[in-house]
Parts: sequence; C-alpha cells; structure tokens
Amino acid sequence: MPSSQNTPIVMIACQVFQGLIERYLPDEMVDQITFLDYGLHSVPKNLTQSLQESLDRIIKPSLVVLGYGLCGNGLDGIKAGKHTLLVSRADDCIALFLGSQQAYKNEFSTNPGTYYLTKGWLESGSNPLQEYHRYVDKYGADKASWIMDQQYKHYKRLVFVSHNRDDLETYRPMAQEVAKYCSQWGMKYEEINGSGEYLKRLVVVATALERADSDFIVVPPGGELSQSHFIRLD
Repeated sequence: MPSSQNTPIVMIACQVFQGLIERYLPDEMVDQITFLDYGLHSVPKNLTQSLQESLDRIIKPSLVVLGYGLCGNGLDGIKAGKHTLLVSRADDCIALFLGSQQAYKNEFSTNPGTYYLTKGWLESGSNPLQEYHRYVDKYGADKASWIMDQQYKHYKRLVFVSHNRDDLETYRPMAQEVAKYCSQWGMKYEEINGSGEYLKRLVVVATALERADSDFIVVPPGGELSQSHFIRLD
C-alpha cells in the first residue's frame, strides 16, 4: 500500500460536490483542488478525457483524490501515470451523497426508479426541468417533450437529498418546481436527509492510505482504473 505521508494531495472532483467538500475538507490538507463541470457526465467519454487531462497536468507525483463514483463508466480507463489515485468504490455519486454504498443499495432496492436532486445539481442546472428548457432551445418544444418522455417516463419518485436545514429551506422551492414538472410522469416528491460520512471517510483515508478498506480503491503509480475495480462481491 503506497503511503500518503509527505506526498502532495490533489483533488479532482465533480462540481456538484463543491459545497460538501468545502465543508469537510481541511483547507491545509490539499495542495490543489479542481472542480469539473457536471455536464461531463452526460457523455462518459468526455468525463474520462477531462479527468485524464486534469490528472496529466499535475506536475509533481501526488496522491490524487477523485471526487467521483464510477459515473457511467466515466472513470473506466483512467491512467494513474506517476500519481497514486484514491477513489470511493461507488457506482455513482448518489452513494456519496447518502453516506455509503449500503445506504444507496437500500434506497435502490426499496425504491427503484428514483431520480435524485441535491443542492449541487440544482445549482449547476442539472435537473429534468432545466434539461427540458435546453432541449426546447435546441430542438423545439415538441421534440423536447418527446425526448424528455423517453428519458423519464420510467421514474416513479423524485427525491431531494439535503445535508442540513439551511440547504433544505433554501433549495426546497427549486426542488419543488422540478417536482411539479416531473409530476407528468407520476413521480412522487420526497425529501430525505443525506450524510457526509462517505466523504469524511475519504478525507481520512487520503491522509492515511493504510486505512483504506473495501469502500475505497487505491491505484498505484503506473496503474489504471477499470470498471472491475468498482465491482463488489458483498
């Protein structure tokens, strides 16, 4: 297991995590942090390319913490190069917002067909309502409605995940506006409490890689992330 002691720590994360990362990440811990645009998720190969380019621009060999899950295979094929990579073993970022992969599995098994909203997604304009408006601008209202119907007609629930009361009260009107739009597919609106536990554990492991357990992936220099790293047998 490579050691993180005396090794610069750099973080590359999705912008939807910015608020949580700034809350839990000590200012003095990282030498550099980069937030990438959420829109990269819509085309996984673009996420792969942007992540790799950001990684390759880091000059000094570092421990690079990736604030992502597998994210539609967007992390498949990322090459560590001269760096050590640390990433949560999560299918997507919902597990990070809920606090653990198990919490995500519980939600998925109990309520399949759920679309999740968070403060970060609402801030970045990544939600069905904003997506519809972008499609209208590009294709016109009729085609936009058809595209949205194909994408969202199978969802049954819209859930706003908040991490504190201030966020809930501030972003609830935006979440409810999205919910009103999504009611055309019969989506039921709910609010649940998220947890920063997974991100807090990621921070701890970044300072002591020997504490990495099955919830985390460590890729040594010269290694490569692959989809198989994210497979859990439990």
